[in-house]
Amino acid sequence: MEREEGTVGNRVTVVGEALVDLLWETAGHRVTPVPGGSPANVAVGLHRLGRPVTLVTTWADDPPGELVRAHLESTGVDVRRAPDSSGRSMLALAYLDGHGSASYDFLTAWAPEELTVPDDTAVLHTGSLAVVVEPGASAVLRLCRRTRDRPEVAVVADLNVRPAVLPDRDAYRDACLRLAAATDVVKASDEDLAWLFGHADPVVAARTLLAAGPRLVVVTLGAAGALAVTEGTEVRVPARRTTVVDTVGAGDAFQAALLDALADRCGGGGRPFPATPDELTAVLSRCVTAASVTCSRVGAVPPTAEELAAARAG
Repeated sequence: MEREEGTVGNRVTVVGEALVDLLWETAGHRVTPVPGGSPANVAVGLHRLGRPVTLVTTWADDPPGELVRAHLESTGVDVRRAPDSSGRSMLALAYLDGHGSASYDFLTAWAPEELTVPDDTAVLHTGSLAVVVEPGASAVLRLCRRTRDRPEVAVVADLNVRPAVLPDRDAYRDACLRLAAATDVVKASDEDLAWLFGHADPVVAARTLLAAGPRLVVVTLGAAGALAVTEGTEVRVPARRTTVVDTVGAGDAFQAALLDALADRCGGGGRPFPATPDELTAVLSRCVTAASVTCSRVGAVPPTAEELAAARAG
């Protein structure tokens, strides 16, 4: 069974990996294990914003898995642990350069045998490793396709491209286009799109994704802010000024704020969709503020609803 039937509410269900980042400080040659993973971070971000959220993920009964379990339990996020045939937890090697940036390598394990989501799900979100690491990626794609057939539920994806997992650019691009065809909203960074499509114009790449099927594509531009494109609209917002401590988790905080805004528009039998330029600008402004708050502190610590409101007012 891939979806439980029932009435739609305002819950966001996040499907994807929870893993352990091995943070390797290249200057000090020190390795620190930290539980995380983009989908798990997004779920935590939604929870801190006060949004009903469920994380559907997997981990094994091994030392990294115990770290993941304890971390997720401490966050208060509702978690569904899917049965997994791989027998091991996922690990990421994050090499820190001393300037707030990281490069990654991965020891992947993503083989959920069954994916179910709560019956009050209004927005289904996925992305990152979960949509390219097999055999789980195929199960996630099936879930997205089945869910998109329901007009009252929105399907959203964050590509969060990790070439170390699938170095074949053509295969990775094809996987992202298949996913885009099964979604309503796709988010990617300008770096994601430059690697996938081989050129530096994020608008051209965003419109290539848009042609695959979603109604909205959002692109983060780092220090330049963010942009959004629909069939007839393009808007940009600048980044918020902040003192950057590190960028870990900034994209996930942005995504949590985006999903929160989309879930607010659910109900009444229609997919959530900020359609006008003013609506898109308001949504993106809130998202870049969430990312800026996260950049101002160490690690993937997204803002609470109160912190985000204060930052926007400041």
